Amino acid sequence: MGMVHIKTDTDIAAMREAGRVVAQVLTRAREVAAVGVTPRRLDEAAREVLSGAGASSPFLDYKPHFAPTPFPAVICVSVNDAVVHGIPSAEPLRDGDLVSVDAGALLGGWAGDSAVSFTVGEPRPEDTRLITAAEEALAAGIGAAVVGNRIGDIAHAIGTVCRDAGYGILEGYGGHGIGRSMHEDPSVPNEGRPGRGMVLRHGMVLAIEPMLLAGGLDEFRHDEDGWTLRTTDGSRASHAEHTVAITDEGPRVLTAL
Repeated sequence: MGMVHIKTDTDIAAMREAGRVVAQVLTRAREVAAVGVTPRRLDEAAREVLSGAGASSPFLDYKPHFAPTPFPAVICVSVNDAVVHGIPSAEPLRDGDLVSVDAGALLGGWAGDSAVSFTVGEPRPEDTRLITAAEEALAAGIGAAVVGNRIGDIAHAIGTVCRDAGYGILEGYGGHGIGRSMHEDPSVPNEGRPGRGMVLRHGMVLAIEPMLLAGGLDEFRHDEDGWTLRTTDGSRASHAEHTVAITDEGPRVLTAL
């Protein structure tokens, strides 16, 4: 476990401004998304919002150790069996597609990170259930993000919702601390034991992000692009994420509109 950076109330207020831009990006992407529209068009719309807000993207040109190439877009657009890290493609969205959009913003030296999943066209009932479960898991995780609790309490709250609904949880991936950079310590697993792990204190800021796999398996495969993670059984996936400040007054969602 590395260094956890505690934020001041002033820092959190600045992160709220970055978070608001992220919310605007996701709102715009969702407005633009429709049958026949390409994920690349969503990325263009996201760039317009960032530019208009005077913000930049922590995703663009990001290159972690596993990636063969820098990420070429400002948002991730993961469709159907793609779980996360989808590169926005020129393939038009089809009726009933399940779309997960993950967005970040850097504003005034602070980062925000959030994700939303939705369907375009006529939704399948099973996709609606999957999306709702991810949102409920996120809400449960946020609810556990209180001073005096532990990281394991967040993980347990998320995992309980996912498993009770019969879904898989993306193996080896979870949430993370966030601040001056998009990924900071600590890591925030999507499953775990309550009462374990680091104690939560005022000024910690976490990106909490359940990733649910409809088929019930936890495993994934990497796409040829080296970025996109897909379910191994071809089942669909959903992703929900907010940046959350832990405060003495309770959890504060920084990436709401």
